[in-house]
Amino acid sequence: MEAAVFGDEYDGAQLYPGAAPGRYLVRERMFAIGDDFWVTDEAGEKVYLVDGKALTLHDRLDLKDAAGTVLATVKKKIVAIHHTMKVEDATGATVATVRKKMFTPLHEAFGVELAVGGELAVRGNMFHHEYGITGPHGPVAQVTRKWLRVRDTYAVDIAPGWDHALIIAIAVCVDRLSDDEHDDD
Repeated sequence: MEAAVFGDEYDGAQLYPGAAPGRYLVRERMFAIGDDFWVTDEAGEKVYLVDGKALTLHDRLDLKDAAGTVLATVKKKIVAIHHTMKVEDATGATVATVRKKMFTPLHEAFGVELAVGGELAVRGNMFHHEYGITGPHGPVAQVTRKWLRVRDTYAVDIAPGWDHALIIAIAVCVDRLSDDEHDDD
């Protein structure tokens, strides 16, 4: 049997059959290039390493599993009209493109184009890490820090049936792009 490629399990209903829901904790403000940090589960177990690549031409982060295997690479598109980042699988194929939407009153919004088809919407208050990710069939993930007592940490709650690494990579993109936008102000 061939090894699954990041994002393979997508079907027409935007579900990854058999994938359980998950809650992960991400430390805020750790997205400077060259900084590495762990994404943990609720029990504090290290699940994903976000490995910032220092001294690279592109703004680049690798998402690795606990064993060190690269699951995805997040890259900022240098030449783009809108703030844009790509999520690539371990083979270098783009699996998602995250773009800042223009002209969104009241809240920030991002669109996520999935390479396998379909789009996710990201809406809410990105700066305060209170936002949702939805697909055409309903909620995909919720990002919040309301229930956390740990400083500079927010949670990513992922709905059942979604690829956890993909959603974590999308949250990293949104955080990075939002941080870039606020730095421009």
